[in-house]
Amino acid sequence: MADEPVDWDLARRVAVRVAGEEPLSRSYLGDMMRRDFSEFTPLAEELVAKETGLVSTEGAARAVVIDRAGWINANLRSFRRLMKPVLGDAPDKVATNAVSRKVSATQLGAVLGWMSRRVLGQYDLLLAEDEDREDQDLVYYVGPNILAVEKRFAFDPKQFRLWLALHELTHRSQFTGVPWLRPQFLSLVNQMLDEVEPDVDRIKQGLNEFLQMKREGKDPLADGGVAQLFASERQRELLDSVGGMMSLVEGHGDVTMSRAAMGHVPHAERFHRVMQERRNSATGLNKTVQKIMGFEAKLAQYQAGEDFIAAIEAERGPRAVDLIWQRADHLPSMNEIRNPAQWMKRVPVS
Repeated sequence: MADEPVDWDLARRVAVRVAGEEPLSRSYLGDMMRRDFSEFTPLAEELVAKETGLVSTEGAARAVVIDRAGWINANLRSFRRLMKPVLGDAPDKVATNAVSRKVSATQLGAVLGWMSRRVLGQYDLLLAEDEDREDQDLVYYVGPNILAVEKRFAFDPKQFRLWLALHELTHRSQFTGVPWLRPQFLSLVNQMLDEVEPDVDRIKQGLNEFLQMKREGKDPLADGGVAQLFASERQRELLDSVGGMMSLVEGHGDVTMSRAAMGHVPHAERFHRVMQERRNSATGLNKTVQKIMGFEAKLAQYQAGEDFIAAIEAERGPRAVDLIWQRADHLPSMNEIRNPAQWMKRVPVS
């Protein structure tokens, strides 16, 4: 469409080219993987419900094994869903000339293509009321990447796949078992989109901060990459809120995965250790890209989420996190994630 800010077809072509192919995805192993995830997804859903007490209101989870191009297509659909409120309410807010659309598409495609080479699983939490329900509320497993990791680290496939399913089903239980969590997330994202307007003064200020921090020997990209560096005060507030939420849900995902795996995934501890090392092992161009895009800061936030849960449980006992699911204003900010005592002071035990 001419009034859309991104040439979606170009974005897809760029992403698929950057993603490349994994020959294992075309082997008989793909059929075995689909059978495994069909079996392990409902099992993981049951184990997560027992561990967390969160039960989805959307019915049984559905697993889909896809290739990198499939993951790219799914995420492009999600981006278009996100853009609908912006375009519908104020189409004149976004630049739609041909050059802008192609630049945006190239940037988005490059990012998605790069990410598609590393992601193993994802829960698609972005829903649209006017789209086919069969194409939404899905748990994706990126087959080529899973097969490559299993081969590289000599993982037991069935154990690893159940372990992955536990993490993704935890996310689905969070966003479909806590009534206000998905609307809260989408509200924050839409507010961030509303704030996306070019600001030359803010860019200049960001460049000055970048240079000043470099002179002081600090890493100007450590707190969130380029997005954080050039964000306005309001944008930083929103990034802090989103960061706190995602730090919590990712930390809760890792904690739940480890606990629900007990007695079912004997190699879970090794999987956790190796995948943590994989997250932190980027070098060269990959490391630079991670830092620019803020992924390194996000990984640190996710670890902080685990530490936050450990801290509040040490003080208040097992499943202290349950108090957060009661109300949206119980969500911790990013600062409270880093300082659990502040959150416990603000949100007393009821």
